[in-house]
Amino acid sequence: MSKNKKKTIIYPILEGDCQLIDSHCHLDMQAYQDNLDQVLAKALTHGVKRIITVGIDLDSSRAAIRLAEEHPGVFATVGVHPHNVALLEDHHYEELAAMAKKPGVVAYGEIGLDFYYDHAPVDVQIAHFARQVDLAKQLDLPLVVHDRDAHAEVLEILTRAFPFPAGGVMHCFSGDSAFALAIIELGFYVSIPGVVTFKKAETLQEAVRNVPLDRIILETDGPFLAPEPRRGRRNEPALLLFTAEKVAELKGITLKEVAEASTANAEKLFRLGQI
Repeated sequence: MSKNKKKTIIYPILEGDCQLIDSHCHLDMQAYQDNLDQVLAKALTHGVKRIITVGIDLDSSRAAIRLAEEHPGVFATVGVHPHNVALLEDHHYEELAAMAKKPGVVAYGEIGLDFYYDHAPVDVQIAHFARQVDLAKQLDLPLVVHDRDAHAEVLEILTRAFPFPAGGVMHCFSGDSAFALAIIELGFYVSIPGVVTFKKAETLQEAVRNVPLDRIILETDGPFLAPEPRRGRRNEPALLLFTAEKVAELKGITLKEVAEASTANAEKLFRLGQI
């Protein structure tokens, strides 16, 4: 076989009317620009009927809203990622609040802390994270939280801001079981990415075993973090099936049970039944 020939992969099959919701994807990114329609069609073919496309700055938040307007089954979030908060000014908060009230917007985020990279100073990240948390609460929107190498600081800010009537989700969960349970105590869901399929992801896999099924939702974080057997390539919503299959294996239940529970959880968090 030629080294350049793509290996055919066999997708897991959802039973009956089961479906999945990709709770976190970045459909506005360049990786999808050449074939977005095909990406969305492939997602539908493999049972991923709804996708949340996530804002990471003002421009991508606007783009997410446009995508939600243009594509059935696509919903949007608005917010500013910790990498980008150094550019935030006071007047931008008014613009974010206005965007958050647009049709199709179901959450506020992606916001949080990222101490792995140094795209923004720590004190600036902390200040804007706390401020965006407050804005989300004022807007009565669930939070989509980014946390990389900042578990203690994220938990401290969220604990101070508790309660969260609209709830929230720890996106691309990367902590251990104790952190997951602490987040759940604040009313949050735990979002499981394709990383859970990686052989060395033992800590995340153990967390999945311990998190109650009624607090789990699923995501691709596409175009990043494609699961096995597509690791290292562009991620896309159709590949969510492999993440769901791994969660089912870890919890000793069927793919159908994972699909039904994670879909119901995402519907509840993002109030999709009210749209």
